[in-house]
Amino acid sequence: MVERHPLLKTTILILLVVGLVFALGPIYLALCSASVTSRQILVHGLALLPGRHLWENLRIVLRDAHIGTMLFNSCVVSLIVVTGKLALASTSAFAAVYFRSRIRHVVFWGTFVTLLLPLEVRIVPTYAVASDLFEPLRRLIAAVTGLHLSVSINLLDSYAGLSLPLMASATGTFLFRQFYLTVPTELSEAARMDGAGPIRFFIDILLPLSKANFAALGTIVFLGTWKDYMWPLVATSRPDMRTISLGIATFLPTETGQPPEWNLVMAAALIALAPPLFVMGVTQRWFVRGVTGIGK
Repeated sequence: MVERHPLLKTTILILLVVGLVFALGPIYLALCSASVTSRQILVHGLALLPGRHLWENLRIVLRDAHIGTMLFNSCVVSLIVVTGKLALASTSAFAAVYFRSRIRHVVFWGTFVTLLLPLEVRIVPTYAVASDLFEPLRRLIAAVTGLHLSVSINLLDSYAGLSLPLMASATGTFLFRQFYLTVPTELSEAARMDGAGPIRFFIDILLPLSKANFAALGTIVFLGTWKDYMWPLVATSRPDMRTISLGIATFLPTETGQPPEWNLVMAAALIALAPPLFVMGVTQRWFVRGVTGIGK
């Protein structure tokens, strides 16, 4: 039995308080700075105490910055990416574990190696493919047959272009594969004896057992997609297709000599923070279970 020493408890409490300060400190500064005027921030720096202009700044942001459209775009893109990643990760892991093939391990580890190539590294070829989806196919057909096709599909400035390049997830495949390996083989054997095929076994047995994994991976993917800045910046040029992460930057001046309105930037950041907090609050229990492996 581990002895609970008072000094150890005090040290742990201090570390927790320090961690809480570092975690909530930026949110507190954003809240205080969003409740003052732009002149106060320019004169005194970021506010350390709340002011009286929070609702006024929030109304300005909601009225002048089309935040509603940006929130809608972010929600649509995040939900598409979450749905696509969960579907691809769960089915690819199912194939890697339960379909016996001599090359399945090669295919899985080949997929896992793609973690070495995040979107930031392959941003240029991804943009090229999104701007003309059939360009690689046209080049292949032209090299093999000599035919030159004129078919092209541009995915830029669309929900498909914002979401499709973010769907593939080697991390999700690895997470589901590790969980499927812990499922007793007796379940698959019993399902086979009852006449259930692979799809029936996947839907009726594996999916209900994977609820915690779906919640954990879905939450992580939603948060990552919601705060993504680089790909929406590259893939969109129309204001009506901007996401909320790009919308916050619209309050920064584009002309030299014009002071930034940091109070409005912080107000927009608080609005952008609300949906992720809601998602974390709804999925918190399943998220913890999926990450820690408890209660699966």
